[in-house]
Amino acid sequence: MEQLTLPASHQAQGAIALPGSKSISNRTLLLAAQANGTTEIRDLLASDDTSRMLEALQTLGIKLENFAQNAWRVEGCGGNFPNKNAELFLGNAGTAFRPLTAALALAGGNYTLSGVPRMHERPIGDLVEALRQAGADIQYLANNGFPPLKIAPPQIDLSKPIKIRGDVSSQFLTALLMALPLARQKATIEVLGELISKPYIEITLNLMAKFGVHVERDGWQSFTIPAKSNYISPKEIFIEGDASSASYFLAAGAIAGHVTVEGLGKDSIQGDVRFADALALMGGNIRYGANHITASKAEKIHAIDLDCNHIPDAAMTLAIVALFATGTTTLRNIASWRVKETDRIAAMATELRKVGAAVEEGADYISITPPPQLTPNAVIDTYDDHRMAMCFSLVSLGGVPITINDPQCVNKTFPDYFSQFAKIVKA
Repeated sequence: MEQLTLPASHQAQGAIALPGSKSISNRTLLLAAQANGTTEIRDLLASDDTSRMLEALQTLGIKLENFAQNAWRVEGCGGNFPNKNAELFLGNAGTAFRPLTAALALAGGNYTLSGVPRMHERPIGDLVEALRQAGADIQYLANNGFPPLKIAPPQIDLSKPIKIRGDVSSQFLTALLMALPLARQKATIEVLGELISKPYIEITLNLMAKFGVHVERDGWQSFTIPAKSNYISPKEIFIEGDASSASYFLAAGAIAGHVTVEGLGKDSIQGDVRFADALALMGGNIRYGANHITASKAEKIHAIDLDCNHIPDAAMTLAIVALFATGTTTLRNIASWRVKETDRIAAMATELRKVGAAVEEGADYISITPPPQLTPNAVIDTYDDHRMAMCFSLVSLGGVPITINDPQCVNKTFPDYFSQFAKIVKA
C-alpha cells in the first residue's frame, strides 16, 4: 500500500485557491444535462466523483465538451436522455449514484447502476421505495436495499404525495427533488421525521432555481414541484470553491498560524461554510471576505459540545481540532457519518486513538479527549475515504510526524490536496 509520511510541523501560513465544490459540481452537471439549452460550467471540480458523473452522462448520450481548464460545455437533452439502454459504473460517488438513480427511474429506459464494493454497502432502500411510490420499476440485483440496481421504464403516478425518511441521507431527497420535474406533473414530497443535513437541500433548491425550477416548500416537511416544470439552461454557471475542503486549511490556520482560502465567501450557498463559525467557537480568529475566508491562530483552543447536523462533512475536521483543545469535545447528530464512504464514526474513533486520544462513540455522536502529548509516527488507515486522509494531515501541526496510508484516496474530491497542504506548513 502506498504511504505518505508528513513531517512534524508547527506553523501554517499562506493562501489556497480551493477546488470546486463536489456537491455543486455533480448537481450542476446533471441539471445541465437535463435542461433545455447548452450550459457552460466553469471551475468544475476535477476529481474521481465528477469523472464518474461525466462518464455516465456521456454513456447516456449527452454531448460534453471540455473547452478550457475545469470548464465544460453541456448540451442539454430537455429531460429526454438519448440512450435508453445503458450500464453505468459509478465507483463510490454517492453524489452521482443517488441523483442518477432517481433521474433514470423516470427516464423511460432500461439501465443498470453499479459501483465499488463499498457503494454496494451504502443503503439506498429509502430512495428506491420513494421512487416506487411514484411508479418507478427498480429491482435490486444483489441485496435488498442496496446497489447494484436494475431500472426499467416506469408507470408514473404522482397523484399522491411521495413519502421519504429524512434521517438517513439528504442525498435521497436531493435525488427526488432533481428528478421529479422530468415528469412534468405536479409532485409533492413529504419528509418523515427529522431531515438531516438541511444545508445540502438548500444547495439543491438554489441550483434548481438557477435552472428555472422553483420548488414550493412548507418548512422542511413538504416540498412541491409545480406542474409543467422545465429545466432551462442559465447559459453559464460558476462553481463555488468547496467548503468542506476549505475546512482543513481553515483549521490549520486556527491551530498554527494564518491561512486564507480563496473561492469561498460569507454568501456561499454551501452549509459547510459554517464550519468557520464552529472554528470560531473553539477560539479561532475568523475573517470573512466576499470571496475568501481567513483563519488565524487561536490563543487557546476550547472544547465544544456541538450539534453538527448543519455541517456533517466538515464536522470531521472538528474532531481533529479537538486534539488541540483543552477538555472534551463532543460532536452530535452525526448519524449520517455511518453511511458515508466508510463508517466514519468508527473509523475516526479508531484512528484518533492511534494518536493518543481518549474517544467515546455512540450511534450518532463522538467525544474526543486529547492526550497530554500526541503520539508521534502514528500510521493512519484511511478506509478509501478522502476525508479521513485530509483530516489526519492536520495532526502533523502538533509537532509530530504522521503517516497516511493510501493517500491517493483524496482523488475523490481534491487530487492535489497534499501538495497544497505542503505549501502552507512549516517546520
